Amino acid sequence: AALEQRGDTVTRLSRSQDGFDLADPDSVAAGLDRLDGPFDSLLIASGILAPPDSRPEKSLAEIEARSMAQVLAVNAIGPALVLRHAPRLLPRRGRSVVGVLTARVGSIGDNRLGGWYSYRAAKAAANQIVHTAAIELARTHAEAVVVALHPGTVETAFTQDYPAHKKVAAAQAAANLLDVLDGLGPEQSGQFFDWAGQVVPW
Repeated sequence: AALEQRGDTVTRLSRSQDGFDLADPDSVAAGLDRLDGPFDSLLIASGILAPPDSRPEKSLAEIEARSMAQVLAVNAIGPALVLRHAPRLLPRRGRSVVGVLTARVGSIGDNRLGGWYSYRAAKAAANQIVHTAAIELARTHAEAVVVALHPGTVETAFTQDYPAHKKVAAAQAAANLLDVLDGLGPEQSGQFFDWAGQVVPW
């Protein structure tokens, strides 16, 4: 919506509107195979904190394999499946942008509280996927900017159970991230930025 307000043409893919399910490789392939590029930007805004009727683990004793696999499927494998199509969907010449929403809690260097094993691990994996994709894309798409993004805590149903966190409205979070992306060049590709444009440690 923020992009459309700026006058950009947007192609949307979502689970609710299109049945685009990042946990289903066939769904991702079907959704992206029908698209023809090039696109100036590719934004991946997805994630689950925990499976339905579950919560992030507070201790090692709470780790459960099936739940962890589901969190990894949506937060890491799903974005990787989308990025698989990036070389075809982005222009070979001229600036393009790929922004993948991850989270500061995926930072290994910034982890001081522990807990949230599956979510932290999944977002850390997504960060590594983004960094690696940036290296590969730079070989064929010299002006591409591929980055991981921390949007801050956004006021949505996703975060309603965490009242202690300072939150921003979704529209403001989107505007913040677009401002960050607008200011980045190819020399900053492969990095991890927060909503204020500050580099987040891996």
